[in-house]
Amino acid sequence: MPLTGVRVLDLGRLLPGPYATRQLAELGAEVVKVEDPKGGDYARWYPPLVGDPPTGALFRELNAGKRSVALDLKDEAAVAVVRRLALASDVLVDTFRPGVLARLGLDPAELMRENPRLIYCAITGFGLNGPDAQRAGHDLGYLARSGALELCGTADAVVPPAVQVADIGGAMTAVSGILAALYRRERTGEGSVVDVSLVEAGAAFTAASVGLTHAGTDVVRGQELLDGSRPCYGVYRTKDARWLAVGALEPKFWSAFCAATGLESLLGSGLDVGPSGAEARAKIQATIETKTMAEWTAIFREVEACVEPVLTLAEADEDAHAVARGHRTNAGTSRSPIRIAAALDVAPAAAPLSEAPALGAHTREVLEAAGIDAALIDRLAPN
Repeated sequence: MPLTGVRVLDLGRLLPGPYATRQLAELGAEVVKVEDPKGGDYARWYPPLVGDPPTGALFRELNAGKRSVALDLKDEAAVAVVRRLALASDVLVDTFRPGVLARLGLDPAELMRENPRLIYCAITGFGLNGPDAQRAGHDLGYLARSGALELCGTADAVVPPAVQVADIGGAMTAVSGILAALYRRERTGEGSVVDVSLVEAGAAFTAASVGLTHAGTDVVRGQELLDGSRPCYGVYRTKDARWLAVGALEPKFWSAFCAATGLESLLGSGLDVGPSGAEARAKIQATIETKTMAEWTAIFREVEACVEPVLTLAEADEDAHAVARGHRTNAGTSRSPIRIAAALDVAPAAAPLSEAPALGAHTREVLEAAGIDAALIDRLAPN
């Protein structure tokens, strides 16, 4: 695997950091997750709880393939152990606010001086510096500050997305930064700081809209090309109260859509806005409501018009194409979207992943391998 032999120390909790390190584990990295012995990662207890012992389904998805070490970072001896682990690692992933690790005795600057090859990745809401670096936040607020949230919804209302755009964007930005830093280290022998701001990760999704604003064009929610306001690009309700996603932007796709639906009268109306656009959308809606989602899916399976059924998560999980692509790992989690193969005719490999670890399941094993004194291990990991 590409990252075989790379050691990652994961100090992350909840979503962005753990998702990033899960991707690294699937690429072959050895990931050791440090958790508070009094409860561990908060995601462990987010319902629904599954398995034995009961563990949050979110935690199981994000932490497959890792080892868990339970150490209290308020204990100086435990901090010294984590410091030793960090100095033997290639990558340190931190999701605390800026300055927290330094106050705990794990100053990243000091760690990088002692281990010049260390890659320190900080995933924070607002970045490592700037006037708002210490602000708390969640995905919705980060999207709000990035400008991305203003684009979500209708002309009348901002609507929060149901998926964590900034968090997952930040996680994948972290993966990109870490991989670039590892490549740089191969050439220079030097570590790097990877500074990931979730606000900036959210802003990355506005690239096309920002390009328009830089050209002097106003971007208005509910009136843009890709926000569902144009007849050729949106979702339409089917006869069985399901939905069809129509993305027929280009003329050839729009023409094919109109032919398949018997709406040739709308050939010149695909990009209309205002009253004419509303009238075209109403005609499309009336037509789509005459058949079920399955019926439309069968029709557009044979028509190249960029039309797809809106699947539930369970349906997407069982989708024949996704199954053929091997979208589930051996641990039952969603496979990383990063696929690397040796050649075009070789199936992309994925490191076999263990199930998400029980809290502190590997404390003794990891500390013994790090050469920690047996008496100290007995104190820090009594069970």
